[in-house]
Amino acid sequence: ELSVISQLSSQGVAPKVFSHCFKGDDTGGGILVLGEIVDPNIVYSPLVQNQPHYNLNLESISVNGQTLAIDPSVFSTSSNQGTIVDSGTTLAYLAEDAYDPFVNAITSAVSQSVTPVTSQGEQCYIVTSSITGIFPQVNLNFAGNASLILRPEDYLLQQNTVSGDEVWCIGIQKSDGQDITVLGDLILKDKIIVYDLANQRIGWTQYDCSTSVNVSTNTSRGTASVNAGSINVSSSACSEPFKLVPISMVAFLVHISVIYIFPFL
Repeated sequence: ELSVISQLSSQGVAPKVFSHCFKGDDTGGGILVLGEIVDPNIVYSPLVQNQPHYNLNLESISVNGQTLAIDPSVFSTSSNQGTIVDSGTTLAYLAEDAYDPFVNAITSAVSQSVTPVTSQGEQCYIVTSSITGIFPQVNLNFAGNASLILRPEDYLLQQNTVSGDEVWCIGIQKSDGQDITVLGDLILKDKIIVYDLANQRIGWTQYDCSTSVNVSTNTSRGTASVNAGSINVSSSACSEPFKLVPISMVAFLVHISVIYIFPFL
């Protein structure tokens, strides 16, 4: 209840929900909404109750539609393990006991099309064409029949080039010595992410975060259309627009996410 969004909600300034949409290109930026971004493609998974972070129940991981042979207990939530959504983490981290099966499945799927190499202990690949048509889709399957789809650029990072060929490495890191999975910005980018605290759930969908988003006004009058450059309220919502928080408050929230250090890592 000490969080900024909870305080704003208790004062009637904003609903008890916040959302973001981070642009994945080199320019960065995106949208932060103290409210709910609405989209018909958003799927939701329930939050794990009584946790200090935004924990979800990750049930399995699939690569190219094949579920990996990982003991489900690896993803269970306790005081020292579980799956956390954290925009304050730049990359992403996978539970130690799930990491090798994940990397091995990626390598096996692309071994005929790329040259696997190891660079500073990380699994990398020398690629001669676009990664989109070579690397497999990864699905993180959560409680509530909600699947988070990862494109190659959601789990790979380009490092350098070798003789003109690109070198891409697994960007998801291993949580050494612990079974904690952290979904950081590497995975969260190019997606609408909704933290619906009122209904104790988190939702997501793939999205072009350089475009406008629709924001619920929590009234019967419609939605507001918001983009990264300006805020436009539709005529149906003008008589009672979504309440906007002073920019200093938004800057404060962004500052928190930048300086936040994940305590387990």
